[in-house]
Formats: sequence, C-alpha cells, structure tokens
Amino acid sequence: MTTKRVKEILSWYASDNPGTLANLARLLNHGRLAGTGRLVILPVDQGFEHGPARSFAKNSAGYDPRYHFELAIESGCNAYAAPLGFLEAGAAEFAGDIPLILKLNNSDSLVAGGDPCPAVTGSVQDALRLGCSAIGFTLYPGSDARNTMYEQLRELTEEAKACGLAVVVWSYPRGSSLSKEGETAVDVVAYAAHIAAQLGAHVIKIKPPTEHVEQAEARKVYESEGIPIKTLADRVRHIVQGTFNGRRIVIFSGGAAKGKEAVLEEIRQIAEGGGFGSIVGRNSFQRQKTEGVELLHEIMEIFRETT
Repeated sequence: MTTKRVKEILSWYASDNPGTLANLARLLNHGRLAGTGRLVILPVDQGFEHGPARSFAKNSAGYDPRYHFELAIESGCNAYAAPLGFLEAGAAEFAGDIPLILKLNNSDSLVAGGDPCPAVTGSVQDALRLGCSAIGFTLYPGSDARNTMYEQLRELTEEAKACGLAVVVWSYPRGSSLSKEGETAVDVVAYAAHIAAQLGAHVIKIKPPTEHVEQAEARKVYESEGIPIKTLADRVRHIVQGTFNGRRIVIFSGGAAKGKEAVLEEIRQIAEGGGFGSIVGRNSFQRQKTEGVELLHEIMEIFRETT
C-alpha cells in the first residue's frame, strides 16, 4: 500500500507516465525507509572514477561486484546504483531483490583536466535489459563542457521517461571557473541542484554545501535578504527550497571517507534541514560488512526519526 507521503511526492511529477511513477514509487517503497519519503541509496561508481585499489583495498570484499548487491540488500537500502559492468555482474543473481540505478556516464582519474566531461558508458536500453528502475547521470555545472552534458542528459531523460524509468542526477559543480572551495559553496551547490531540477531530474544528488559563497553577485543577495546559511541544516533547507520549493527529491552524498560520528552528525544536520536522504558509498562499503550495515541502519534511523 502506497503511503500518503509517497503519493504526495509522486504528485509532484504529474507530467510523467504511469511507468515512470511506478518506478519512482519502487525506489520510495523499498527497504527500511519504505513509505517514509526518505531514501538511502548505495552508490558504487568509485572503481571507475578512482581505480580499484583506491576504492576497494580497505575492504577487499568490495572487489567482487556481488558484495555491493549484498550490502545494499542486507542493510535495507532503497536502491543500489553502479556503472554497467558492476550491474551486469549481479543483476541476474539478485533480480528483484533491490531497485537498481544504472549510472550512464562516468569519468576516470587517469587524465587530469580542469573541465570534466564524463563519457556516456551505458544506455537506456541497458537499464531496461538489466531490470533497472532508474538511470543515473553526472553533471558538472561550472565545466566548460557543461552544455554537452546538459544536452546528453536532456536526450537520455526524454528516452528514459518514455520507457518508464526514473532519472537520478548527480549534480557536482566543478570546472576551471570555480575555485576548489567554490565546488561546495552554498550558492554554487544550490545553483547546481536547481539546474538538475530544470533538466527534468526526479532525484537530485548533491554534496553537502559549506557556508562559503563563491559568486560576488550571489553574495549581495544572500546578505541583503539575510538568507540563513550558518549551519548545514540551514544550507540544506535553502537548497531544498531552491529545487521548486521542495517539490523535487534532493539527497546528499556521504563525501570522503571519515569517522562514524562525523558521518552521523552530518546526517542529522541533513535530516533537520529537510533533506530527503543520503547516498552513502565509501563510508559504507570500505568498512567490513557488519560495520557497514550497522552504519547504514543508524543513518536510516536518523531519517526515520525526522519524518
């Protein structure tokens, strides 16, 4: 039975066909947070992005793609997201056990560059073949190649929605026009989330923003309008407001590997600010499985307590 909260969220996407809404409902109705309107997703694209040793040597079980299916299922995540190869390695064995998100573009770290543009490494047809509920795509607002990514996403989104799939967008500001500090500045992250919403994303994944304001013109507005950005909860609330006044699902990345208490405190602030959930990769799969499952359960409990 779909809960009142999930029905409310689905009503925000009234232009979508029943197949897309059904797959979005599958994400919202699966796992320990089913029906709450909150999401905790396990993403494992780090092997492609950073290399196998950097990603999996801390917990060598992670070299096996099936391990991540098991971690997501045992911990009760809403979904599991990965590139084509990792999903192909386990989609048949774990068919129907957890909603899947196929990451359709990826970068590697072998070539340095100030303006990234990931390669398209999967297709909507791949997602359908593997039984996925959604496609995933990374945008880098701030990159000189951003228009190419916007156009790629627009085409893939149109095809995915026509086929009844949901769309999850990783919107990570990055590029030669931004300072390193600016990549997580509150004004820039809010802008990146809004861009993803304008491009038709159902679920938007962003990094937790800092108090820094990067753009001089934006700083004038933040100061003149007294926009609260002192705490992470304030900044999350501001970004959720900027994504159609909270009518789009916005979740936050777990970020770099860090201690358990630091992870949980960040989650508390995200939940207090009205964030819809988290997508936690390295901080879960680089721990031993029992510890990773326990951490994910604690994260889910924080979101459950704030529904």
